[in-house]
Amino acid sequence: MNNAASKIIVVKIGGSTLGEHDTTVQDLVELQNRGIYSIVVHGGGKLITDWQEKLGLATKFVQGKRVTDKPSLDVAVSVLAGLVNKEIVAAINRAGGKAIGICGADGALIEGSVENPGLGYVGKISNINSTPVLVLLEAGYIPVIAPIGFHRTNKSDEAVLLLNINADTVAGEVAAVFRAGRLVFLTDVDGVLDKAGKLISRLSPAEAGALVKGGVASGGMIPKLEACLRSLQGGATAHIIDGRKAHSLIKLVDGGGEGTVVR
Repeated sequence: MNNAASKIIVVKIGGSTLGEHDTTVQDLVELQNRGIYSIVVHGGGKLITDWQEKLGLATKFVQGKRVTDKPSLDVAVSVLAGLVNKEIVAAINRAGGKAIGICGADGALIEGSVENPGLGYVGKISNINSTPVLVLLEAGYIPVIAPIGFHRTNKSDEAVLLLNINADTVAGEVAAVFRAGRLVFLTDVDGVLDKAGKLISRLSPAEAGALVKGGVASGGMIPKLEACLRSLQGGATAHIIDGRKAHSLIKLVDGGGEGTVVR
């Protein structure tokens, strides 16, 4: 994969953007057919919330990040590394692509530690082991990554081996480590909006940071913008677009599309 960084595109799929009429899978297969290396990172927060409600578990967020106690961690791992990951992988394979699903525990891909005790078992990334992803890319597969981290700890009394890591954060870190040409967030909104609710088509790093610090960006947009800024450190151009629109990913790659670009 020498000099292939410009051909790597990291695509973060939000659970709310995958629906019956979604074209993201077809777009990913098209990119693969063009020889473009795609790394997919997915979320699945809505489904986690649904399952927590079924099990009588409360759901709480702090600055866009899910508070995760041990029962909630069990649900997150089961939903993300299990159901959501395998459905995306199966959909890509059925559409004629080649994909393999993994999570951060596989090959110690994503090592992390507890970010903030107040958030519970929410992970802060300490290392990305690029080898497992490189092996899959070189073999012609799309790696589909579930945002579950490997909790490396020397504490003998710490039984938790896995961590729930924000998928946006994982996508930004992966884009930076692999020096991807693009990081694309497929969301259920038009892009980043200003105080008046108007789409901001372009942001500089300073402007993106100011939106977070000034409180204009809130909730789930905070980790997205922070991830965009992290990806820029590896040379990527970051995009936040509406993944519900038909073939929005291909249109973006082909030089069109809408949304917000951070560069």
